[in-house]
Amino acid sequence: MTPQYPFMVVGTVEPGREAALRELLDSMNGKPGMARPDNDLVPFGRFDVLHYARFVILADPTAGDMAVYGLPTPELPTYLAFFGDVDGPAEAFLADLLREAEAGLRQIFSHCDDFGDGTDLATWLRDHQRPVGANYVNTVGRTVRQIKEEAALHRALSAQVPRTPLSSADEARKLRCELVEFSRAEVRAGRLHFTREEPTPWEWLIRHYANRVGFALLALLATPFLLLLSPILIFWLRKLEKTDPEVCPRPDANLLLTLKRMEDHDVTNQYTAFGLVKPGLFRRWLLTAVVALIDWGARNLFARGFLARVQTIHFARWVFLDDKQRVLFASNYDGGHEAYMDDFINKVAWGLNLVFSNGVGWPRTDWLIKRGARIEQRFKYYQRRHQLPTQVWYKAYPGLTLSDIRRNRRIREGLSCAPIPDDQVLAWLRLL
Repeated sequence: MTPQYPFMVVGTVEPGREAALRELLDSMNGKPGMARPDNDLVPFGRFDVLHYARFVILADPTAGDMAVYGLPTPELPTYLAFFGDVDGPAEAFLADLLREAEAGLRQIFSHCDDFGDGTDLATWLRDHQRPVGANYVNTVGRTVRQIKEEAALHRALSAQVPRTPLSSADEARKLRCELVEFSRAEVRAGRLHFTREEPTPWEWLIRHYANRVGFALLALLATPFLLLLSPILIFWLRKLEKTDPEVCPRPDANLLLTLKRMEDHDVTNQYTAFGLVKPGLFRRWLLTAVVALIDWGARNLFARGFLARVQTIHFARWVFLDDKQRVLFASNYDGGHEAYMDDFINKVAWGLNLVFSNGVGWPRTDWLIKRGARIEQRFKYYQRRHQLPTQVWYKAYPGLTLSDIRRNRRIREGLSCAPIPDDQVLAWLRLL
């Protein structure tokens, strides 16, 4: 199994150069916000391990919301973030990226305040990488190459299936065997490919099981202290919940128009949200613990096709910036934006509250998980207002949803001449 890894590079945009940077990034796109795979600056399509990537300017339009606490607007920088999800170690991908696109990367990152003509790009990228607080992968071990190979298999087999109803079970079994033989012939001819699965790296296995055991031990050790402190923590939480102000005005119409222009160019969309963490150590510590819990759950509970009950997210991440004063959330999801938000409200509103109620202005919660995102209109205003336009977004397999990818996997798994029951034969043929 080849695990998937995130990467994230963050640089501070030099004052006065943001407009030029936006114009340069826009030149990479074929549609608003959607990268051309063969663009001249960073030709994403050349990299067969890259699932998703994006460039986004992190200019926080809601920083002034801190005024509701009687605090001044924090003087925080505008960032350029470059991040994505790859098969195998991120360091190996970034090394390949440097060999293929150094000139383009230099042109992009020259808009950052500490990047000059003589800057060593490899060192700069390494020094500007930021850790991901929590990372979600829909199905760990599913590679770009596998997705594309199985999509090609589906297309090839579908073209061979007659569109007239089958008259008998014998005819269905015969057709299935013919398709199996056809696929093998196509592999021998080099028109179809099935890459052999690599062994799981032992380094990943060690980290995976150490994370599982270490978190359990930490939870075990922390339980007595949490039980002892729980009355104080609950009192403190309820006091904050009753007094923390909401900031959920209708989003700016121009922002909504910009966001909508960048959506629905594919069956999958991108989402980037950015905002301030509520002031005080309690909220910072609580959010740190919650993000750590999400990361553990994503690694150990939700690595096979779903995040809680939501099954439309390919990849997602939560990242702290500015000494945990701000947090970034980014995802790649199937379907439209409204359906995505409704999915969360209806299935995991409690999970949204657990994390994002620690953000300035979130709709008021009760007991950390109640209300909040359930107050639908305020929640939808809030999340749109904190959403940032993603300047450049790349997807390696356009036109494929997670449902398509799962179907294609089942088709490949069914390529066996071993006898199977008639109902399974018909179910497999219906996938085509």
